[in-house]
Amino acid sequence: MATSTTESDTSTVPDSDARLSRSRRHVWRSPSDQPVWARPALLGIAALAALLYAWNITESGYASYYSVAARSMTVSWKAFLFTALDPSATITLDKIGGFLWPQALSARVFGFHAWALTLPQCVEGVVSVLVMYRVVRRWQGPAAGLLAAGSLTLTPVAASMFGHAMLDGMVVMCLTLAADQYQKAVGTARLRPLMFSGLWIGLGFQAKMMEAWIIVPALLVGYLVAAPIDLRRRAGHLLAAGAVMLAVSLSWVAMMTFTPQDARPYVDGTTNNSAFSMVFGYNGFNRFEPGLISGADDGPSGDPGSGGGGPAPEGRSDRGEEGGGPNSGGGEAAPPSGTASGPAAPPPGAAGGSRGPNTATQGPDQATQGPDQATRGPSTGDGDASPETVAPAPGSGGWLKLLRDDLYTVQIGWLFPLALFGLIAGLIRHRSGPRTDQARAGYLMWGVWLAMTAGVLSSFSFAHIAYLASLAPAIAALSAAGTVALWRAHRTASAGWRLWPLPAVIVAEAAWTIHLASDHTDFAPWLIPVVSAAALIAVVALGLAARDVRIGGPRGDGPSEGGPQAGGLRVTGPYVGGVGLGVAGLLAGCVAMFAAPTAWSLSVLDERYAGSAFEAHAGPPVGIGGPGGPESTSLTAAQRRLLAYVERNNGDAEFTLSADSWSTAAPFIQAEGLPVLPLGGYSGTARSVTLAEYKHLVAKGRLRFALLSGLGPATGDPRPDPPALGKDAPETLKINSWVYSTCTEIAPRTYGVTTSGKGPMLTLFRCA
Repeated sequence: MATSTTESDTSTVPDSDARLSRSRRHVWRSPSDQPVWARPALLGIAALAALLYAWNITESGYASYYSVAARSMTVSWKAFLFTALDPSATITLDKIGGFLWPQALSARVFGFHAWALTLPQCVEGVVSVLVMYRVVRRWQGPAAGLLAAGSLTLTPVAASMFGHAMLDGMVVMCLTLAADQYQKAVGTARLRPLMFSGLWIGLGFQAKMMEAWIIVPALLVGYLVAAPIDLRRRAGHLLAAGAVMLAVSLSWVAMMTFTPQDARPYVDGTTNNSAFSMVFGYNGFNRFEPGLISGADDGPSGDPGSGGGGPAPEGRSDRGEEGGGPNSGGGEAAPPSGTASGPAAPPPGAAGGSRGPNTATQGPDQATQGPDQATRGPSTGDGDASPETVAPAPGSGGWLKLLRDDLYTVQIGWLFPLALFGLIAGLIRHRSGPRTDQARAGYLMWGVWLAMTAGVLSSFSFAHIAYLASLAPAIAALSAAGTVALWRAHRTASAGWRLWPLPAVIVAEAAWTIHLASDHTDFAPWLIPVVSAAALIAVVALGLAARDVRIGGPRGDGPSEGGPQAGGLRVTGPYVGGVGLGVAGLLAGCVAMFAAPTAWSLSVLDERYAGSAFEAHAGPPVGIGGPGGPESTSLTAAQRRLLAYVERNNGDAEFTLSADSWSTAAPFIQAEGLPVLPLGGYSGTARSVTLAEYKHLVAKGRLRFALLSGLGPATGDPRPDPPALGKDAPETLKINSWVYSTCTEIAPRTYGVTTSGKGPMLTLFRCA
């Protein structure tokens, strides 16, 4: 990154320090080393970002699997520390939940509401925009910095993502802050900011694990090539910063590893209760090659996640499809079924192991949607999702999906041509510079960031568009740098081919935009005519202006491309309107290049196009969906009656009740923060509680009630004996079978609920 010369570097104004001090007291005034328009423009962009991200904050909804954990973390500091799913901290999320720490703190302060969970992401988005300006301003000047900040703000996937409670917002902010600290280090060879860069990457790891490391090659190459110290010291600095990064990244893994297992929650997503297996296997390398890291819960037959029957909320639709038979509806309860060896079908409605926790469940009054139905297809508009199981997204397995799949390109890819040209042109222009050339170092860092991220995203299947957000800072920086460099080159060129790169790139961007927008003419029918007309006006205006404007002074007498200002202009001849015409051409070109992402991003002001807490997506729906979950965190009337019955008869039990899946437990945790014991983890196969441990809890009076999904009301008929389960059957199946055969089924009428016998049920059992 560049540490280019700025106005303050050469200023002879004696009161510059006083001006800077005064500007700090007035946040709307630019510092003395920036143009007077820079700070007001930046504040305007930040205000736009805040407006976009917070506009629908009260309707932002819940990503129910994560919101259950956030609620638990507001109740228990132990659950907060270990990022546990339940208040009693018996099982973690199936990933590091550091992204929930700000959400849980916000909910502790403001109460458990959707907007309280979303508020930290709105703040993270505005911080990312402000830091983006600072990074690019140091590299290419204030104009490029503003353009980069605006581009990040108006990236469709970011406009949706920062407006919902999801994990990707925190990692984008952390990576942007890491780039900011790296930039300070690479220009000055100072170790301290480089170590802070490692710190921010480590914090990003707590938010989304290995995705935060995706920029490490970019920072490593940039510093190793361009830092103004000898190679030995460069390597030493990188090792020190890497140690900080690893220490912070692995701090949660180390805490889980060295804490005795009986003093911490079980690690979901694993078969061996290992945080390392969960982070680097289940959520890491095993996504590329199942079984690569032992101990990860890759599901039966080597199919990652197939034991759970559905995609994780964070984007694991490629981890397997739904298995097992449907839940039984209301009416007479059917007995368990299974085989003598291997995993067996659960008792009716048992979520663990076969069908997984994503099954739609209803309360005893059959009125509550299950909190995590994995779906495809656009939302029905009322918060409920289609029952169709999510399959991998269209084109999600192809290497060219970022260029060819409309699901992705309209969210991140509008500026691909401009960013690519900016990268190539910048590297060519600075190819002969010294090793420490900071302008070239910036292109190198952003280029490696873009290539690494695009390569990783292209190499595996994913359904959740929020993954694309890690591309946004690099695209914004390179697009801004390319635009400013093209304009500077155009207005300083006297004649010949140098006059035509800017118009050519505008035409190429317009053509790419028209290609992408042609599939969405119903959404923005005005877009293609506007882009076409703006591109034509830009080419004509720039061509006419170039005829009458030439550079003042010999070539190269202005500041470098890395500086905050371009060379001066002098108008000659009778056509003195050339400068204004050129600026008009530039503005028209910007309309042609940036109109489409702007339109898509501004569409989030309409709730229909704003995405959801499960899926970051701006603009028209393109056949995606996800677990809607309950929009209300209040219990239904029937659930309140059930809970009242349990509490009247629960004595001094430690757990309110056990639930055969996290989705069955979710309403009681979200609404009341109750110590419900969820079994099976996200996939339904986690061994967080074994049958022996479950029996011990019942025997000691620590657990008296069990809630199973999918069983009909008690009928008084004799109950068949459950079949024997194989030794490899999931523990949840074994526990459900034991509950079904041993415990007393409580008829809903006992606690004042009548049932219609329609749809899946929740059935209460008393075990002690």
